[in-house]
Amino acid sequence: MQFLDTLDGLLDHIKSVERETINLTQEAQLRLIRFIEKNALTLDDETLDAMQYQDIIAQQLSATIEAIESVQDAIAAQSIEKMPGKLTEVLERAKEKHSAFSGKVHRDGDEDSIEFF
Repeated sequence: MQFLDTLDGLLDHIKSVERETINLTQEAQLRLIRFIEKNALTLDDETLDAMQYQDIIAQQLSATIEAIESVQDAIAAQSIEKMPGKLTEVLERAKEKHSAFSGKVHRDGDEDSIEFF
């Protein structure tokens, strides 16, 4: 059981760091927006796309947090023998969300813009 407690503690730490990263990213974006508004700047499309990457990062980290919470629930609810199947299921859902939340950042296509959901 100590192994599972250690694993749970590690997963809690990762979630905490990811939440902190989400908050820092959002704060950075708010400060940048305030600077742009204060100085009445006009941004080109490439810069706007770069700013939108922060939203993608937040979505990816949120999906990772959700996957970690699913693993923690599985640890608490199931025996160690059933864990591989549950972890495989969680991994597949996490991969699907990664693909869905990445917009067009990693896709080749006719358009250069980022697609959001």
